[in-house]
Amino acid sequence: MEFAEAVRMYLTALEVEKSASGHTIVAYEGALVQFQQYLAESWGSLPNVEDVTEADIRPFLGWLHDRGLEKRSLRMKLAAVRSFYRFLVRSGVIDRNPAALLRSPKIDRKLPSFLQEHEATSLWSTFDVDDVHGLRDRALCELLYGSGLRISEALQLDLGDIDAAHRTVRVLGKRSKERIVPVTRETIESIDAYVARRSELGPDVAEVALFLGDRGKRLTSVSAWRIVRRALGPITEADRKSPHILRHSFATHLLDNGADLSAVSDMLGHSSLSTTQVYTHVSVERLKDAYKQAHPRSRRSPK
Repeated sequence: MEFAEAVRMYLTALEVEKSASGHTIVAYEGALVQFQQYLAESWGSLPNVEDVTEADIRPFLGWLHDRGLEKRSLRMKLAAVRSFYRFLVRSGVIDRNPAALLRSPKIDRKLPSFLQEHEATSLWSTFDVDDVHGLRDRALCELLYGSGLRISEALQLDLGDIDAAHRTVRVLGKRSKERIVPVTRETIESIDAYVARRSELGPDVAEVALFLGDRGKRLTSVSAWRIVRRALGPITEADRKSPHILRHSFATHLLDNGADLSAVSDMLGHSSLSTTQVYTHVSVERLKDAYKQAHPRSRRSPK
């Protein structure tokens, strides 16, 4: 089968049968375009899909690397090629997936940025609580830091999702998994103060979104990022002043203070403990730094 025809079949199946997101379809289509360019260069002309072997695919990663792509991008490109050939096997076009045994390059996992505890404490003085916008911004940041929500989860919340009596919030996470997360007393107080003046943002009567933008509609992610970046600016030197830093700080501070890893994983909505364990690495690295600075045997003698 000709490559172009096979790719068209695959992308159609990806959209119709798999209901893949537009972003995934565009990314995979781009990867397969590059794969065809590589094969055409290697073979002198584009081969049929059944003629390509594992030995032909393996140098593709090197071809991409020479064009300046990082490991994360290489993993995605290889995943697209694997998925493409998996589809061709299911469709009976070929007998085996020549990309099945190829290993993806390992990504060097960076430790997440987080606030120091004194920075988190000083954050709350940056908001103008005499203004409805300041009340909203503080309530949002309190919730992100106090409960570890993803920014997308916080922006999906409606007024009825906060249970003030039991101090919990009902969250719809990834893959539509619902979880109940504790909320601090300070967060409840901040949300109550904001909700008391929420009407000043001009929402329609039927608008149930908890966090509103300046036009009375549900707050957008772009606006939320801007709010958090502005709030973090004066209090931390962290490179990325994003909403995720507040989530990272939530997890790191809990584990630093003796919280159970499994409980923190549940509150974060992680599907496995291994995802949460990165925050234990943060704590270990901080202990190492403290040891190096404090222990007489660890300090280097002055020259």
